[in-house]
Amino acid sequence: MSEMEIFRGEVRAWLLANCPPSMRTPIVADEMVWGGSRLEFRNADQRLWFERMRERGWFAPDWPKEYGGGGLSARQAAVLEQEMAALGCRQPQYNLGIWMLGPVLLALGSEEQKRRHLTPMMEGRVRWCQGFSEPNAGSDLASLKTSARREGDDFIVNGAKIWTSYGDQSDWMYALVRTNNTARKQDGISFLLIDMHSPGVTAKPIELISGKSSFCEVFFDNVRVPAENLVGALDGGWAVAKQLLQHERAAMSKFTEGGAPSHDALAVARPYLYDADGVLREPVWRDRLAGLLMDAHAFTQTHRRITEEAAARMDVSALGAIMKLVMTEHEVAKYELLMQLMGHRGLSWEGSEFSAEEHDICRAWLLSKTYTIAGGSSEIQLNIIAKRVLGLPA
Repeated sequence: MSEMEIFRGEVRAWLLANCPPSMRTPIVADEMVWGGSRLEFRNADQRLWFERMRERGWFAPDWPKEYGGGGLSARQAAVLEQEMAALGCRQPQYNLGIWMLGPVLLALGSEEQKRRHLTPMMEGRVRWCQGFSEPNAGSDLASLKTSARREGDDFIVNGAKIWTSYGDQSDWMYALVRTNNTARKQDGISFLLIDMHSPGVTAKPIELISGKSSFCEVFFDNVRVPAENLVGALDGGWAVAKQLLQHERAAMSKFTEGGAPSHDALAVARPYLYDADGVLREPVWRDRLAGLLMDAHAFTQTHRRITEEAAARMDVSALGAIMKLVMTEHEVAKYELLMQLMGHRGLSWEGSEFSAEEHDICRAWLLSKTYTIAGGSSEIQLNIIAKRVLGLPA
């Protein structure tokens, strides 16, 4: 038996012993545990699973132990992810800091920044949000206007961000700000870490079509940010942001890998495929569902292959755009099929005669539309694939 097979067996045994059965069931949005200063648990099993994974450093299994991580190799971290998926283990905590900012700080942050920020985010004590998009700078991110003017040991930040996920519940923001108005627009941007509890920061939720308010507008009115919170070089934030976006797309490509809740298409569809006697109603629905499930399986296998290539130190950065595009479009296709299959029962809402699960499907269908925009729209991903993967002329 190889060393990796032995490790896999040890991981599986540990998960079976430490992940409560209730934490091995499909998750819904209201049961997600978000790390941060407002950390809350709905039940004892959530707390136990959170604490056991935190003790192992497996919130960030491949981070160095000195920063609170698990110290695993890339291959070992992939094995852990695979075994969690095989058992249906829920993510013990959700934290954009771990998924996106953490890897950037490990690569580009100062030692002081690593010591100050990595362990608290890994332990679930600090919640992070992303301050990139602005009212007039979405897909053309380099046109952002939020300014940061140097004054002594601080930057003075003024402006606004939009579509900031959970900005009203976050403790810190990693943000792009303009620090040079005379340079080429990509060259005049810096990457700052901003304490959301600072005077002058205001976050206002935005009502979404799904009825939720996970997105916010965030306003900065003469907010003082210590200069030591600058990541990378002054006016060099564009390069930092591009590296971070690779991690964002990788995170968004993992919706069905335990990242964010996503319904099991087969489980939801089965009651609508057969009548009370177990007879298939319409074979065409079975065929369409089978095609969807095959696509999902192909995606999972491709994701694992890319993980192995990354572990072998191959450059997989450009593939993040492909995975993000495929996964988000697949989510849209899945919920469109489920809504068509469920008919009028899929268009349910609280207060109607239908079940809570049917309400949840309706909300998920509406929310899935945002996946093809957040983190870079599908059209932007296609442009990236054309240029960086296929090498087509601009």
